[in-house]
Amino acid sequence: MRIRSLLLLLVLTLIAAFTALNWDVFLADTPLSLGVTTLQAPLGLIMLGWLIFVVAYCLVYVLYLQSNVLMDTRRTAKELQTHRDLADKAEASRFTELRVFLEAMMKQSAEQDKAAQQALVARLDALENSLRTSVEQSGNALSAYIGELEDRLTPDKNEPAALR
Repeated sequence: MRIRSLLLLLVLTLIAAFTALNWDVFLADTPLSLGVTTLQAPLGLIMLGWLIFVVAYCLVYVLYLQSNVLMDTRRTAKELQTHRDLADKAEASRFTELRVFLEAMMKQSAEQDKAAQQALVARLDALENSLRTSVEQSGNALSAYIGELEDRLTPDKNEPAALR
């Protein structure tokens, strides 16, 4: 128990003990003025009744406040859980979007790499064909030059000997 509860219980116990010890005085009739009239009644009993009424009213008020606080706490906890669930869903959605975006970027990058590789292979093929053509032309030119030199070096049988 908290210190306030213990203190309240101690005060109520002291009031009950005081009432029990002075019960005869509480029941003694005294003249009471109500402003318009006067009457004979036990003042101690009336004051004790007012005290019990005020304490009961305070207890009801405290219970009312606690129940309101408890309901507000539950409502706030439910709202917090709802917001937490929404945040989790939003985060999951963002992760899904990020994954889709990364997959699209990876696919695009792979396509660009493939296109670049194909372009490089096509260029290498073109260069290879160009090199072959150049080598072949060089070989043909060289063969032609060699053939021409052979023609010049070897005498032709149909030519007259004077031209040789």
